[in-house]
Amino acid sequence: MRRRLYFMLPDVAHAERALRELLLARIEVKHVHCLGKRGMPLGDLPEANFLQKTDVIHGAGTGMILGGFLGVIGGGLVVLYPPSETMLPIGTMLITGLLGSLFGIWVASMAGTAIPNSRHAAFQKEIAAGKMLMMVDVPSTRTLEISDLLNLRHPEALFGGAEPRIPSFP
Repeated sequence: MRRRLYFMLPDVAHAERALRELLLARIEVKHVHCLGKRGMPLGDLPEANFLQKTDVIHGAGTGMILGGFLGVIGGGLVVLYPPSETMLPIGTMLITGLLGSLFGIWVASMAGTAIPNSRHAAFQKEIAAGKMLMMVDVPSTRTLEISDLLNLRHPEALFGGAEPRIPSFP
């Protein structure tokens, strides 16, 4: 299991030096993601991908829950008050719940593509001012080691916190 650490760096040059320190600490470049102001050249820094920049994952999760809930309610209403004289099986609620979840995932993830990642809301002001957000995915056992390393060798890097956990597969 990995944890994501956030560091706010003043500019690209400081972020490149911090990246070199992370590489020397045996953090692979695929576990480092940088986010700057739109249009800012990142040089050799690994840029954050689409899923990290937008709120598509949060939107899909919200849409799945809300769509499933509304689908089950709609299915229950169809079972209780069928459109014709036939009796519908209770499995109708399951089917409408699944269809509602799928529809909710689709709609909410499409909406989430237009919204910046809500986890970065605390950093938006600094990013707009030209600073660089560096996200580092480290093994849970090395969280303190890596945060101490960057804080010691790069006092200009402001530690922005950590996410509780991220799955191993991304």
